[in-house]
Amino acid sequence: MPSGPQRYPGASIRYWFQNKFPGEVQQVNTVVLHTTEGTTVPSYAGGSTAPNFTLMPDLHTKRIVIYQHFDFDRSSRALANKPGGVQTNTLNVTQVELVGTCDPVTRDKWVKASRSHIFWPQAPLWALEGLAELLLWAHREHGVPLTGPDSWKAYPGSYGATAARMTASQWNNFRGICGHQHVPENDHGDPGSLNFRHIMELVKKKKSEANL
Repeated sequence: MPSGPQRYPGASIRYWFQNKFPGEVQQVNTVVLHTTEGTTVPSYAGGSTAPNFTLMPDLHTKRIVIYQHFDFDRSSRALANKPGGVQTNTLNVTQVELVGTCDPVTRDKWVKASRSHIFWPQAPLWALEGLAELLLWAHREHGVPLTGPDSWKAYPGSYGATAARMTASQWNNFRGICGHQHVPENDHGDPGSLNFRHIMELVKKKKSEANL
């Protein structure tokens, strides 16, 4: 059975989908990061494609607002899972959607339209710190390792079958933090060239400060 708290402190459950899509109980050891490619919390087709968490940047107050859609140790629905291959959504995974884009073309369109947004490969420090706090909680309360792939390819080069995408065996044995672009049986390239090394530095700094 799952251990540790299932709700992230302070997270809103305004968009809660677990009652409608109960999913499977897991012992999570992996976090998968996505980008929504929009500027608001998605509808997720009524929850049928929802992750466990959505991180919504509040650009006015410079903070991250977190919405939780499923318990931490409950399977969510944001990954493709082809029949006959590996498991994705149900392989001890919690999924996190970051509201914004990883696509430079989308970024340029939004800039031209004066549409406020975050381009996650160049996210401001306060946004990365909000993500880091969630990842530290996942590590402390659920033992998710603070490790991940070395390669976080820039979009659109991260789309489809790339060297960054794990094999079935690599995925089955992975523990830690990765992106949608790394998951087999999927072709999406988000969250692009997220500065994973910097995020891990922030997480470890917060961990060290908390231990003082």
